[in-house]
Amino acid sequence: MYTLYVLFLALLVDRAVGDPESAWSHIPHPVVLFGKAVAFCERQFNHKGLSERDRRAYGIMAILALLIASVMAGILMSRLFVYAGFFGIVAEIIVVAVLLAQKSLADHVSAVAGALRKEGIVGGRKAVSMIVGRDSNTLDRAGVCRAAIESLAENFSDGVIAPALFYAVFGLPGLFAYKMLNTADSMIGHMTPRYRQFGWASAKLDDLANWPAARLSAVMIALGTWFRRGKPSARQSISVALRDHGLHRSPNSGWPESAMAGSLDVALAGPRTYAGEEVMEPMQNSAGRKNIGPADIDSAIEVFWAACSTFTALVPVVVLVLILVF
Repeated sequence: MYTLYVLFLALLVDRAVGDPESAWSHIPHPVVLFGKAVAFCERQFNHKGLSERDRRAYGIMAILALLIASVMAGILMSRLFVYAGFFGIVAEIIVVAVLLAQKSLADHVSAVAGALRKEGIVGGRKAVSMIVGRDSNTLDRAGVCRAAIESLAENFSDGVIAPALFYAVFGLPGLFAYKMLNTADSMIGHMTPRYRQFGWASAKLDDLANWPAARLSAVMIALGTWFRRGKPSARQSISVALRDHGLHRSPNSGWPESAMAGSLDVALAGPRTYAGEEVMEPMQNSAGRKNIGPADIDSAIEVFWAACSTFTALVPVVVLVLILVF
């Protein structure tokens, strides 16, 4: 119950304040620290001379060590907050808010639409390169918009819903472990010669950790669509998610992305380029509009905020149910 109260307030704080860059001018952001830990392990244990089997073994040991360290840090911080009383509660709300990504995600995606309007395709490519891993120089105007909307939908799942769920169930230890795992997956969970074996365990564990959140995020997007765009669009959102989620190469990202595609009635995904290599993938909601623009990014952000509001409102409902049941 305590974690649900804190989560509710943290979601409100994150929505109002976000993650201002000025706050981290003197101290590193927690995710930066997670990234440095992952990079250290990768440098120490992912040597070129290792066999494929050894690379995988060292990768498994590395991510397990990082997760254990994260859990221990979470336990220690939780106990410190207990001793601090009221100030500890405030501190925990701030820590949880920092590790959520509602406002910062919306701001970064909105910047893509703004750049397209003010600076054209060059500005749009530059802005979207800050939030996606694909080669932005290969994208046309519609491709930039698709990339921004896909990033918004995917990160709604692993930047908002998943960390919130892990905190609600496991407290700070669970939240820290999830953020460490998600950071590791983004850094080393790639199918490249360097990371294919060393990052194998990180990628598989991240897929497992995001399984519930991905499906819940699709439901939240459909509900957000209902509030912002009406019942027919909401019905299409969940219908496309059920039909097209499997078209995505990721077992999880396809759920929120296809739900957003159905919500806006646009086609997302399709062929794209990563590190000079073209990835051939079918489009989600292929019958939807393909010539999309900044206005569609704006619409996606509106649905995103409605989905965030729905999820936030769900937290006190869960509290009430638990009170009535127990």
